Amino acid sequence: MLSILRKARLKDKEMRILMLGLDNAGKTTIVKKIMGEDVNSVSPTLGFIIKTIDYEGYSHHCRDVGGQKTLRSYWRNYFEKTDALIWVVDATDRLRIEDCKEELHGLLQEERLSGASLLVFANKTDVNGCMDEAEIQQGLQLNDIKTHKWHIIRCSAITGANLQEGLAWVVQDAKARLFLY
Repeated sequence: MLSILRKARLKDKEMRILMLGLDNAGKTTIVKKIMGEDVNSVSPTLGFIIKTIDYEGYSHHCRDVGGQKTLRSYWRNYFEKTDALIWVVDATDRLRIEDCKEELHGLLQEERLSGASLLVFANKTDVNGCMDEAEIQQGLQLNDIKTHKWHIIRCSAITGANLQEGLAWVVQDAKARLFLY
């Protein structure tokens, strides 16, 4: 039934994206960069931001929710009708990769996120000494995820590197799963 409803809604080429990750991962900076906004003065998100991103003829309703520990219990308020989850990881933050993994795996157990595509943006990869894709993949235990189709891509919210490639993957995966035509 859920897939039928999604397919009916997506006739209008509309997708709902939920962007989550720990605080200071760069979620808001990614959204601002994609929207063509100034990324030089971004402050922590103390709630949520909803932006509509037009990409390849699709409207992406992107919900960027703050990642501070005190806000994480509110994440579940944004799960409804999510077509794709973008999980943003700070590739320079080795000390919190275990916390990052636990939060991600907890999210993926949520029934309202079942079937959603999972894109992992390894952000801040323009910084020397950051974790590479293999380290992040291992740290997050991505190979253990069997409930969601996932993809990891290195990016930089400041330079914009690979942000469009990430959106392209989300669109392709959602189209393959959700569209009848």
